Amino acid sequence: MRRVFGAKKDKEPPPSLNDATDRINKRGESVDEKIKRLDVELARYKEQIKKTRPGPAQEAVKARAMRVLKQKRMYEGQRDMLYNQTFNLDQVAFASEGIKDAQQTMSALKSANKELKGMMKTVKIQDIDNLQDEMMDMMDISNEIQESLGRSYSVPDDIDEDELLGELDALEADMGHETEGAGVPSYLQPDNEPDLNEELNLPSAPSGHAVPSGRVNNQAVDEFGFPAVPQASLRS
Repeated sequence: MRRVFGAKKDKEPPPSLNDATDRINKRGESVDEKIKRLDVELARYKEQIKKTRPGPAQEAVKARAMRVLKQKRMYEGQRDMLYNQTFNLDQVAFASEGIKDAQQTMSALKSANKELKGMMKTVKIQDIDNLQDEMMDMMDISNEIQESLGRSYSVPDDIDEDELLGELDALEADMGHETEGAGVPSYLQPDNEPDLNEELNLPSAPSGHAVPSGRVNNQAVDEFGFPAVPQASLRS
Protein backbone atom coordinates (compact mmCIF):
# COMPACT_ATOMS: atom_id res chain seq x y z
CA MET A 1 0.00 0.00 0.00
CA ARG A 2 2.84 2.41 0.77
CA ARG A 3 4.32 1.72 -2.62
CA VAL A 4 1.02 2.65 -4.29
CA PHE A 5 -0.10 5.67 -2.25
CA GLY A 6 3.22 6.61 -0.67
CA ALA A 7 4.07 7.16 3.00
CA LYS A 8 2.65 10.16 4.84
CA LYS A 9 5.27 12.77 5.47
CA ASP A 10 5.80 14.00 9.00
CA LYS A 11 4.91 17.64 9.55
CA GLU A 12 7.78 19.90 10.39
CA PRO A 13 7.53 21.66 13.74
CA PRO A 14 6.57 25.31 13.51
CA PRO A 15 9.45 27.77 13.78
CA SER A 16 10.15 29.17 17.20
CA LEU A 17 10.30 32.84 18.04
CA ASN A 18 14.08 32.75 18.12
CA ASP A 19 14.22 31.16 14.66
CA ALA A 20 11.88 33.78 13.22
CA THR A 21 13.84 36.59 14.86
CA ASP A 22 17.14 35.30 13.51
CA ARG A 23 15.70 34.99 10.02
CA ILE A 24 14.37 38.57 10.05
CA ASN A 25 17.63 39.91 11.45
CA LYS A 26 19.56 38.29 8.61
CA ARG A 27 17.22 39.88 6.08
CA GLY A 28 17.66 43.24 7.78
CA GLU A 29 21.45 42.93 7.60
CA SER A 30 21.22 42.13 3.87
CA VAL A 31 19.07 45.23 3.28
CA ASP A 32 21.51 47.38 5.26
CA GLU A 33 24.37 46.23 3.04
CA LYS A 34 22.41 47.19 -0.07
CA ILE A 35 21.64 50.63 1.37
CA LYS A 36 25.32 51.20 2.11
CA ARG A 37 26.30 50.35 -1.51
CA LEU A 38 23.64 52.75 -2.79
CA ASP A 39 24.98 55.50 -0.50
CA VAL A 40 28.44 55.05 -1.99
CA GLU A 41 27.00 55.25 -5.52
CA LEU A 42 25.01 58.36 -4.65
CA ALA A 43 28.12 60.06 -3.27
CA ARG A 44 29.94 59.36 -6.55
CA TYR A 45 27.06 60.84 -8.59
CA LYS A 46 27.05 63.97 -6.40
CA GLU A 47 30.73 64.56 -7.18
CA GLN A 48 30.07 64.08 -10.89
CA ILE A 49 27.20 66.58 -10.79
CA LYS A 50 29.45 69.19 -9.14
CA LYS A 51 32.19 68.71 -11.74
CA THR A 52 29.87 68.56 -14.79
CA ARG A 53 28.65 71.73 -16.48
CA PRO A 54 24.93 72.23 -16.86
CA GLY A 55 23.71 70.43 -19.92
CA PRO A 56 22.75 67.01 -21.23
CA ALA A 57 25.66 65.27 -19.46
CA GLN A 58 24.71 66.66 -16.09
CA GLU A 59 21.06 65.77 -16.62
CA ALA A 60 22.03 62.16 -17.39
CA VAL A 61 24.03 61.95 -14.17
CA LYS A 62 21.10 63.39 -12.23
CA ALA A 63 18.75 60.78 -13.74
CA ARG A 64 21.02 57.94 -12.62
CA ALA A 65 21.25 59.52 -9.15
CA MET A 66 17.47 59.74 -8.98
CA ARG A 67 17.18 56.05 -9.86
CA VAL A 68 19.64 55.09 -7.11
CA LEU A 69 17.85 57.36 -4.65
CA LYS A 70 14.52 55.64 -5.38
CA GLN A 71 16.09 52.25 -4.75
CA LYS A 72 17.52 53.50 -1.48
CA ARG A 73 14.11 54.75 -0.33
CA MET A 74 12.57 51.36 -1.19
CA TYR A 75 15.22 49.47 0.77
CA GLU A 76 14.85 51.82 3.69
CA GLY A 77 11.10 51.10 3.76
CA GLN A 78 11.83 47.34 3.76
CA ARG A 79 14.36 47.79 6.56
CA ASP A 80 11.85 49.72 8.69
CA MET A 81 9.26 47.01 8.13
CA LEU A 82 11.74 44.31 9.17
CA TYR A 83 12.64 46.32 12.27
CA ASN A 84 8.97 46.53 13.22
CA GLN A 85 8.58 42.77 12.78
CA THR A 86 11.61 42.16 14.95
CA PHE A 87 10.21 44.46 17.63
CA ASN A 88 6.89 42.59 17.60
CA LEU A 89 8.65 39.25 17.90
CA ASP A 90 10.68 40.56 20.81
CA GLN A 91 7.51 41.69 22.58
CA VAL A 92 5.89 38.28 22.05
CA ALA A 93 9.03 36.52 23.27
CA PHE A 94 9.10 38.71 26.37
CA ALA A 95 5.45 37.92 27.13
CA SER A 96 6.07 34.22 26.55
CA GLU A 97 9.05 34.20 28.92
CA GLY A 98 6.95 36.02 31.52
CA ILE A 99 4.23 33.37 31.29
CA LYS A 100 6.82 30.60 31.62
CA ASP A 101 8.25 32.28 34.72
CA ALA A 102 4.74 32.57 36.18
CA GLN A 103 4.13 28.87 35.51
CA GLN A 104 7.36 27.92 37.26
CA THR A 105 6.50 30.19 40.18
CA MET A 106 3.04 28.62 40.54
CA SER A 107 4.54 25.13 40.37
CA ALA A 108 7.07 26.00 43.07
CA LEU A 109 4.36 27.52 45.29
CA LYS A 110 2.14 24.45 44.90
CA SER A 111 5.03 22.14 45.82
CA ALA A 112 5.94 24.28 48.84
CA ASN A 113 2.29 24.44 49.94
CA LYS A 114 1.96 20.68 49.75
CA GLU A 115 5.16 20.17 51.73
CA LEU A 116 4.10 22.73 54.33
CA LYS A 117 0.73 21.03 54.81
CA GLY A 118 2.51 17.71 55.37
CA MET A 119 4.79 19.31 57.97
CA MET A 120 1.88 20.99 59.75
CA LYS A 121 0.19 17.63 60.23
CA THR A 122 3.11 16.47 62.38
CA VAL A 123 3.06 19.61 64.57
CA LYS A 124 0.08 20.31 66.84
CA ILE A 125 -0.52 23.36 68.97
CA GLN A 126 -1.83 21.22 71.85
CA ASP A 127 1.40 19.24 71.88
CA ILE A 128 3.42 22.44 72.06
CA ASP A 129 1.32 23.76 74.95
CA ASN A 130 1.68 20.48 76.83
CA LEU A 131 5.42 20.53 76.27
CA GLN A 132 5.65 24.08 77.63
CA ASP A 133 3.65 23.12 80.73
CA GLU A 134 5.90 20.13 81.37
CA MET A 135 9.00 22.31 81.04
CA MET A 136 7.61 24.82 83.56
CA ASP A 137 6.82 22.02 86.03
CA MET A 138 10.30 20.60 85.68
CA MET A 139 11.84 24.04 86.26
CA ASP A 140 9.78 24.46 89.46
CA ILE A 141 10.87 21.03 90.69
CA SER A 142 14.49 21.89 89.88
CA ASN A 143 14.27 25.12 91.90
CA GLU A 144 12.83 23.23 94.87
CA ILE A 145 15.64 20.71 94.67
CA GLN A 146 18.26 23.47 94.60
CA GLU A 147 16.67 25.22 97.60
CA SER A 148 16.53 21.97 99.50
CA LEU A 149 20.17 21.19 98.79
CA GLY A 150 21.18 24.74 99.75
CA ARG A 151 19.88 24.57 103.34
CA SER A 152 22.37 25.21 106.17
CA TYR A 153 22.68 22.41 108.75
CA SER A 154 24.46 24.50 111.42
CA VAL A 155 21.75 27.11 112.09
CA PRO A 156 19.49 26.10 115.01
CA ASP A 157 15.76 26.59 114.73
CA ASP A 158 15.19 28.07 118.25
CA ILE A 159 16.98 31.39 117.67
CA ASP A 160 14.97 34.43 118.72
CA GLU A 161 14.54 36.71 115.73
CA ASP A 162 13.92 39.78 117.94
CA GLU A 163 17.27 39.24 119.63
CA LEU A 164 18.97 39.00 116.24
CA LEU A 165 17.28 42.22 115.12
CA GLY A 166 18.54 44.01 118.25
CA GLU A 167 22.11 42.88 117.60
CA LEU A 168 21.76 43.98 113.98
CA ASP A 169 20.62 47.48 115.06
CA ALA A 170 23.50 47.78 117.52
CA LEU A 171 25.96 46.72 114.81
CA GLU A 172 24.56 49.32 112.41
CA ALA A 173 24.88 52.02 115.13
CA ASP A 174 28.54 51.13 115.75
CA MET A 175 29.26 51.17 112.05
CA GLY A 176 27.59 54.60 111.80
CA HIS A 177 29.85 56.08 114.53
CA GLU A 178 32.95 54.67 112.87
CA THR A 179 31.87 56.06 109.54
CA GLU A 180 31.28 59.54 111.02
CA GLY A 181 34.73 59.64 112.60
CA ALA A 182 36.54 58.28 109.61
CA GLY A 183 34.50 60.11 107.03
CA VAL A 184 35.74 63.65 107.94
CA PRO A 185 38.76 64.56 105.80
CA SER A 186 41.92 65.81 107.44
CA TYR A 187 41.67 69.27 105.91
CA LEU A 188 38.24 69.76 107.60
CA GLN A 189 39.31 68.60 111.08
CA PRO A 190 40.15 71.33 113.72
CA ASP A 191 43.73 72.44 114.01
CA ASN A 192 45.37 70.75 117.05
CA GLU A 193 48.89 72.07 116.53
CA PRO A 194 50.70 73.17 119.78
CA ASP A 195 51.12 76.82 120.57
CA LEU A 196 54.54 77.92 119.37
CA ASN A 197 54.61 80.87 121.79
CA GLU A 198 54.37 78.56 124.77
CA GLU A 199 57.11 76.24 123.43
CA LEU A 200 59.51 79.16 122.69
CA ASN A 201 58.62 81.16 125.88
CA LEU A 202 58.45 84.41 123.90
CA PRO A 203 57.30 87.58 125.74
CA SER A 204 53.89 88.88 124.94
CA ALA A 205 53.53 91.84 122.66
CA PRO A 206 53.28 95.23 124.33
CA SER A 207 49.77 96.43 124.92
CA GLY A 208 50.58 100.11 124.38
CA HIS A 209 50.13 101.19 128.05
CA ALA A 210 53.00 102.93 129.82
CA VAL A 211 55.00 100.64 132.08
CA PRO A 212 56.46 102.22 135.24
CA SER A 213 60.14 102.62 134.98
CA GLY A 214 62.03 100.24 137.14
CA ARG A 215 64.59 97.58 137.01
CA VAL A 216 64.21 94.12 135.69
CA ASN A 217 66.91 91.75 136.72
CA ASN A 218 68.72 94.74 138.30
CA GLN A 219 68.71 96.56 134.94
CA ALA A 220 66.91 99.80 134.15
CA VAL A 221 64.19 99.55 131.54
CA ASP A 222 62.24 102.18 129.68
CA GLU A 223 58.51 102.62 129.53
CA PHE A 224 58.14 99.93 126.83
CA GLY A 225 60.00 97.28 128.84
CA PHE A 226 63.27 97.48 126.87
CA PRO A 227 66.68 98.19 128.48
CA ALA A 228 67.10 101.91 129.02
CA VAL A 229 69.71 103.73 126.98
CA PRO A 230 72.28 105.47 129.20
CA GLN A 231 72.23 109.26 128.85
CA ALA A 232 75.47 111.15 128.36
CA SER A 233 76.24 113.79 130.95
CA LEU A 234 76.10 117.39 129.74
CA ARG A 235 79.07 119.48 130.41
CA SER A 236 78.57 123.12 131.35
